[in-house]
Amino acid sequence: MLAPIPDLANYGISPTHGFLPDVLPLTRLPDPYYNKWEAIAANLQALILSKRLRGVIDRLPVLSTIGLEHDAEWRRAYVLLSFMAHGYIWGGDSPSDRLPPSISVPLLKVSEHLEVPPVATYAAVCLWNFKPLFMDEDIDNLENLASLCTFTGGIDESWFYLVSVAMEARGAPIVPLMLRAIAAAREDDAKAVTSCLSTFAERLDDLTTLLVRMHESCDPNIFYNRIRPFLAGSKNMGEAGLPNGVIYEDGTGTETYRQYAGGSNAQSSLIQFFDIVLGITHRPTGEKPTKERGREGHAPAPKHNFIMEMRQYMPGPHARFLQDVQGVANIREYVEQNKDNKPLSVAYDACLSMLRALRDKHIAIVTRYIVLPSREVRARSRSRSPEVARRKVNLATASRQQPQGIAYDARGAAATAQKAADDGKKSALKGTGGTALISFLKQARDETGEPAIEEWTKRFMSRVHKGPGQNDFFAGKPEEGAGLLMSHTVTEEVEMPGLAGTWTIDDDVGGICNY
Repeated sequence: MLAPIPDLANYGISPTHGFLPDVLPLTRLPDPYYNKWEAIAANLQALILSKRLRGVIDRLPVLSTIGLEHDAEWRRAYVLLSFMAHGYIWGGDSPSDRLPPSISVPLLKVSEHLEVPPVATYAAVCLWNFKPLFMDEDIDNLENLASLCTFTGGIDESWFYLVSVAMEARGAPIVPLMLRAIAAAREDDAKAVTSCLSTFAERLDDLTTLLVRMHESCDPNIFYNRIRPFLAGSKNMGEAGLPNGVIYEDGTGTETYRQYAGGSNAQSSLIQFFDIVLGITHRPTGEKPTKERGREGHAPAPKHNFIMEMRQYMPGPHARFLQDVQGVANIREYVEQNKDNKPLSVAYDACLSMLRALRDKHIAIVTRYIVLPSREVRARSRSRSPEVARRKVNLATASRQQPQGIAYDARGAAATAQKAADDGKKSALKGTGGTALISFLKQARDETGEPAIEEWTKRFMSRVHKGPGQNDFFAGKPEEGAGLLMSHTVTEEVEMPGLAGTWTIDDDVGGICNY
């Protein structure tokens, strides 16, 4: 017997707003009891700038959560406390590995109620942290959105969050649409499935259009050096100054260190929903595809540990929704069983192509906002005295350091790369925690095209772009088997901490988020 198709209402998901709340986020908690929280959040940027935030929070009393009633109030409290917590941890010359009870006690209670970790997740900075400027206009319009809380008070930070908000809003109708497609596939209604897939592909193209607008009002250097450090978690942050994580003080004296990942777009339930309904399987980075296939109710669960870990940072009902959709997803199997239906196959392949294009654009943004600024920071750090370089410790300054326990030697790296070329492998150092993100992102993009039905689609999405030459007018084409170092160019590796961990990056490694 087939499992029932999930009902959005059972998971707190809106048929019009998707994973964004159906009720707009509160701009202020209505109970005056929480005015102290609101006052700190309203002055967060000035308190961080003056380095007085920690003193203010240390003197803050522990407020009870008993006055929080509706879900919107609990979400507002979570946003306030998350921003205060990250400001406290990362707002000094060096990070604090302890959160005082005034923040940790209510944050732990609020997080438990909302089924989210006690950190600034994607839900805290994006899903529950916006307001429309004009109530009679849609929230998928970037020009009609504003952020409620920020660390810096700048346009760049707001824009970074709001691009994701607009994408969530624009992609929201895809959720009920594809649930209808699953129902239509059960009824063998190929025409309805084709129509749903065609609309899905069009919406995906809209999301790509929104994503590429990131550069309009978010400067890469400001993001990398000013915004991104505040979004870091406490997991794998040894080189950023938190080797053990953070202690959430609750007054018992028995607290232990906790480690949580920071905010990441991998925590977007919408993107994972796309993969699930299209039957896209993500493998651990570097693992080759197999012939594994699932059937409705028994679809292969995502294998990639990082993807599954990120579900723990989604609101609990959203994560359960994805798990339940996993059990009923049947679109890929239905299309494969009806390969002779050309309109159906083309519509399905169009969805894969549009989703791959979205991931292509994301990789380009990762390169511009993370990889290139990290190299600039590293280059500048070489010209500074050690005293200057050590003044501030956070996620941005950590990229100036070499991996612990590894003495980087360019000649040794070249020899290692040569050996890796001989072995048919690529040599790359990994950082202290997490995935080599560009490699992960590229594999996720390539995996998106694997289920394609039409042969021409497979060829189109698996094509390899040739890289540029060496700009040497007199250089000839190397003979086959010669010039291994030329074909496996060695570049100096840059260690790059991501939002949720630390990675070593060169041309193929690093990232803002994981999708």
